[in-house]
Amino acid sequence: MQDAIPVDLAAKIRAIPDFPKPGILFRDIMPLLQDAQALRAAVDRMAEWSIGRHVDVVLGAESRGFILGSALAYALNAGFVCARKPGKLPYATVSESYELEYGSDALEVHEDAITPGMNVLVHDDLLATGGTASAKVRLVEKMGGKVVGAAFLIELADLHGRDKLGGVDVFTLITY
Repeated sequence: MQDAIPVDLAAKIRAIPDFPKPGILFRDIMPLLQDAQALRAAVDRMAEWSIGRHVDVVLGAESRGFILGSALAYALNAGFVCARKPGKLPYATVSESYELEYGSDALEVHEDAITPGMNVLVHDDLLATGGTASAKVRLVEKMGGKVVGAAFLIELADLHGRDKLGGVDVFTLITY
């Protein structure tokens, strides 16, 4: 899983000011995803970090967490679990709420997606305030699984999201 040619992943992230609202600098991962070498490098680097954690499933939240998360699961020979907004999954679910700056939201997974003792790698494209990531950690723990780490493409360090993950080993490829 070694890059044949080193790839500057940060150079593949587009910064879009004032999106989705004024004052927000949006980190667009689409240029990285459309570059085959950068996509492979990102997945391979997260997989290298994850080897030895004996990952049974990768848990990714909609929607961008599905893209790299499923590729990461494939690279680790693990399954992939979708965490979705309420009402989007067709089977019985387990839910976990989390706070946002403007209210609250929730994530759901199928009730049989994570079983007791299962090793779960939490994943998303971005770690910002940590609300979504901490909800995923709580979901895993509520279902009896074990969080063996959390891997992110990007971390916005000044928002201190990793502080909300309470001792979970966190890996990020790009830090702003």
